[in-house]
This record gives sequence, C-alpha cells and structure tokens, in this order.
Amino acid sequence: MKNFVEIYDKIKSAVPEHHFEFKDDPFWILITTILSQRTKDATTDAAARNLYNKYHDCYGLAGAKPEDVKEIIRYVGFSNVKSKRIIEVARLIMDKYNGSVPGKYDELTKIPGVGSKTANIVLTQGFKIPAIAVDTHVFRISNRIGLVHEKTPEKTEEALKKVIPEKYQIEFNPVFVEFGKSICRPVNPKCNICPVNKCCDYYSNVYLKKINEKIK
Repeated sequence: MKNFVEIYDKIKSAVPEHHFEFKDDPFWILITTILSQRTKDATTDAAARNLYNKYHDCYGLAGAKPEDVKEIIRYVGFSNVKSKRIIEVARLIMDKYNGSVPGKYDELTKIPGVGSKTANIVLTQGFKIPAIAVDTHVFRISNRIGLVHEKTPEKTEEALKKVIPEKYQIEFNPVFVEFGKSICRPVNPKCNICPVNKCCDYYSNVYLKKINEKIK
C-alpha cells in the first residue's frame, strides 16, 4: 500500500493554494459548485460573485426571475438549465430548511442537482466536516498514482475513505484539483516534474515506457 501522507505532503508543497470564491458560506458554496459543472473555475467564480452581489442570500435568489439569472450566468455551461435549477434550490433551502443549508450528506443529496461530489464539497468547505469529494481530477489522479484502483467515481470515493485519514479529507479535494490543473493534467501530464513520480503507477507503467520507446 502506498503512503498517502507522504504523497499528499509532496503534492501540497508543489501546488498553489486553491481559490474558493466563498469560504464558510454553505449556501454560496452550494450554488457555486452547482454552477461549476463543466465550467472553468474563473467563469464559475465570476458568475457566482455576480449572483451574490445582486441577490445576497437564498431569499433573494429564490425570488429571482430565471431570465435575469440566466443573463448573469450566461458564460456558464448549460446556463439555461442551471439558472432554473439554482432558483429551485434557493426556494427549497428557504422553504424546507428555513434558509440554512443542511449539514448532513443524506439531506444534501435530496436537493435537486446535488450529487455526492457537490454534497461533499459543501460538507468539507462549508461545514468543515471530513468527506471525500471525487471530481474528475480526484478520480483521475487517485487511480493514476495507484492510491486506489477503481473504475467509477463512486467506487473511488468509497476506496479513498479507507486510505485517507479524516484530518486530511477537508483539504484533499482542493489540493488534488490544483495538482490536476498544473501537473497531473488529463492530457500530457507533466510526469517529468511531478513530485510523486517515483511512487506513481502511471509514471512507471506508462510514462517511462513511452520514453524508452522514443529512445529506441
């Protein structure tokens, strides 16, 4: 079994701190995460900040017109669907939860558009509750390195729970996201400068073989 703490520490020291547009605000973290699906971080953050500046909280967003919200988030992927969805979410938070986002996984995943990843982001970043949020970066990197060997995000999440101590779980996703954006990229990962290449399955089994083939 690979040493998670050693791998995590090396990765964390090699990447910048992840930027969260909203900290310790479960509602806006929830809205931002819903908007982030298939959208770049900078675009997501700008849209969420503009929504916040206009509507301030779930009560303001719940009363918004879909066409107004769509205009504000127009550069976000699937803006037409998301504009209606986040208003629906705001109304649900207002009506069912008295304006406060629930801090439990089972309740969060009852909210329309909230799957496991989004729920776990809200728990870790909004409530500082240990959880494993598996997005595309975490899924790719965890299996590339060989921390786990799974075929789906769901199974990867379950496997990582057995590997990652709770005290690392809150910051695990942000650290791996930055690593995935800067070094362990989806295409052409920078294996030559990777701080954990010596203990990475992909480096040993794929990258070095490609290098050797080129030399031949």
